[in-house]
Formats: sequence, C-alpha cells, structure tokens
Amino acid sequence: MSASASLIPELEDVIQNASAERRARTVQRIANLFVDGADSFNEDHIGLFDDVLCRLVVEIEAKARSEMAQTMAPVANAPTGLMYRLAKDDDIAVAGPVLAQSQRLQESELVELAKTRSQAHLAAIAGRSDLGEAVTDVLVRRGDSEVVRNVADNQSARLSEGGFSALVKRAEGDEDLAQKVGSRTDIPPHLFRELLVRATAVVQQRLLASAKPETRAEIQRVLDKISKEYDKAAPARDYSAALRVVRDLQQAGSLGEAELVEFANNKQFEETVAAVSVLCGVPIETADRLMAGDRPDPILILCKAANYGWTTVKAIIMARPSGRGTSNHSIESAFANFEKLSASTAQRVVRFWQVSAPDDDI
Repeated sequence: MSASASLIPELEDVIQNASAERRARTVQRIANLFVDGADSFNEDHIGLFDDVLCRLVVEIEAKARSEMAQTMAPVANAPTGLMYRLAKDDDIAVAGPVLAQSQRLQESELVELAKTRSQAHLAAIAGRSDLGEAVTDVLVRRGDSEVVRNVADNQSARLSEGGFSALVKRAEGDEDLAQKVGSRTDIPPHLFRELLVRATAVVQQRLLASAKPETRAEIQRVLDKISKEYDKAAPARDYSAALRVVRDLQQAGSLGEAELVEFANNKQFEETVAAVSVLCGVPIETADRLMAGDRPDPILILCKAANYGWTTVKAIIMARPSGRGTSNHSIESAFANFEKLSASTAQRVVRFWQVSAPDDDI
C-alpha cells in the first residue's frame, strides 16, 4: 500500500495547481494502481482509494471520467463511493459502463438512479445481471420502448407480478415486446393468457413456433380456449349462398385474385370470406374467425402465403365489418408488417390452419 500512500502528498497540489491533462493522468495512474493490486487490498485500503479518487474525479473532464469508468466498472471490489458518483454522471459515456457492469452498486442506489436518470441510463441498468424486483418495477414504469424490451429480454432480471402486468399492457401494439415477454419462463400463467389474448396472430404463432416442446402444448391449449370463447361470443354467419357462388366460379375456372379483390371492393363480406376459404384451402369456419377479428394479421398471413399483392390485402382489410374504422396509421402499420413477413413463414402458419379442426384454429 506504500505506493498509493505516496500519492497523498501530491493530491492537494494536483487539485489546486495541475492542468486538466495532469489531473487526468494522475487519476488514471491511481485507477491503474488500484486495479493492479485490487486482489490484495482490504477495506481500509479501498476506502483510501475511494477518498482520493472521489476528490479527483470532479476535477477531470468527461473523457477522462469515461476512461476511468471503463477501467473500474468490472473490478469486483471497486471503491463504492466512486462507483456511485460515476453511475449518476449525466454523461452516459461515463455512467453507462458502471450502470451495466459494476457489482458495487446497491439495489437502493439502482432504484434511485432508475427513478431520476435519463432513458439512456435506464437502458444501461436494464441489461444488468440479477436485477431485483424493486429495480425492474421502476424500469417498467419509467422506461421507454427500448428500456422495457431490454428488461423483458434480460432473463436474469426478476419481475414482480405488477411488473409483469405492466409489461403485458405495454406489449399490446408492440410485437417485439410481446414476443420477449411471452418467451419468459417466469411469467405468471394468468398474465401469459392475457398476453396471448392481446397479442396479434403473428406474435401468437411466433410464440408457438419458438416454444420448447414442454411449453408448446400449454400455449396451444390457451389458444384453443381463446378460440372457443370467441366462438361462443360470436354469432355464426351463414356462408352457404356465398360458397355456392364461389364454387361455381371455381368450377368455371374463373376464381382467382381478381375476383377476390372484386368481392372485397364491393364490400361483399361473405363472398370475400368464402373466396379466401376456397383459394387458401382453409375451412370456412377458420376463414370466418380469421377475417372477423379486429386485427389484420391473419389477412396478411393468408395473402402472403398465396403470393397476393398489397392491393388485395388492403381491399380485404377494408371489406371487414370493422374496416370503416381502420385508421391510416393502422393501414401503414399493416403494410410494414406485410413487407416484413416472409412467404415461407406465412405458408407454415397457413398449413397449420389448413389441417386444424375448426375448434382448434386461432
């Protein structure tokens, strides 16, 4: 410890008289000295370094603070006062490494930082290992989309039931977040069901496809239950006349995408559903359920699988009973999702719909 002790006499001179460059060099020299001997220092030694570095750190520029933060953040027994001072720095280049890595920050300090610092600070905290519920509750409440996605994606982060509930609500309309939340093994069952109810058909299928075998059956059971509850709530439509029209066109060789668009543009909903059923090879009960919902995702999947264009997709969306209330934003969002959706993924989902019994559709 003699080397660090020898630095004390020059501390006042450095603070009072040294240039910014000399102060920065001194700080980095002391930080390197600490890192080199960290394994051999006791708490008294660490406290001495803490006092010295805390006095110097306020006298150096942001670049030097950032370099020190990167040096000290991974050190298991780094000075606690210094770590907290760096963690609350306004400059995320300084605070980020400490918030993301330092194990010397107490949970109470992380809670306070999460309550008061910027979204960039919160994003750094969200990626830490072993976050406790007190911290994640604040992150989920205050964080922007990036922060809550990072929290949901952090499998070592512990979430309270209230935290999960808030994530489920925020996941509505955010497919990426919904998939991350739904992929967590610690989500309470009743909130997982709520997530599936709120999720788009695309997210439901992604969760089903990515689930482990032991989980997949439970997801399918929940989706089946949702589907059956929907069936009980919705009165059945009579498609017999529409199916006769469509099948006559099919037998005459006159049924294709153009005829489907014509039905949709004329707001002939039953004929549109019947044409989708026949052209896509899905049971009429399935086509009815997929087409009657508020979300356009099943339509995107059916049309992508059939290699239909966006004009067809838009016409079908607007032909639904809820089509008149579709906003421009919803149409733009549907177009973006349609462009991102691959034909292979869509065809895989449609094959599931084709072979499922009516009561098993989603």
